[in-house]
Amino acid sequence: MTTVTIDQVEQLATQLPVTEQLELLARISTQLSNLRMAVQPVNEEEDRRQREARADALLREFDAIAESIDGEFDAAADIRECREERIDRL
Repeated sequence: MTTVTIDQVEQLATQLPVTEQLELLARISTQLSNLRMAVQPVNEEEDRRQREARADALLREFDAIAESIDGEFDAAADIRECREERIDRL
């Protein structure tokens, strides 16, 4: 069995067409995600808190941007409206 370096793998990957590079990336990502799930137990409560914190930070950022724009703007309401429209379409 031959040992291959990451540089060799990268060089080979760059020779692939872009669509196949993306497929390779997707496969590696799936493998790593599966490995993470097997190695690291999922703490659903912590994951939920982290998602909520990221969402809150994003909404605060949107609100900060909105303050620099003239007129009324409610990022949370706009996002909720978009989400409800998408749900209605499904």
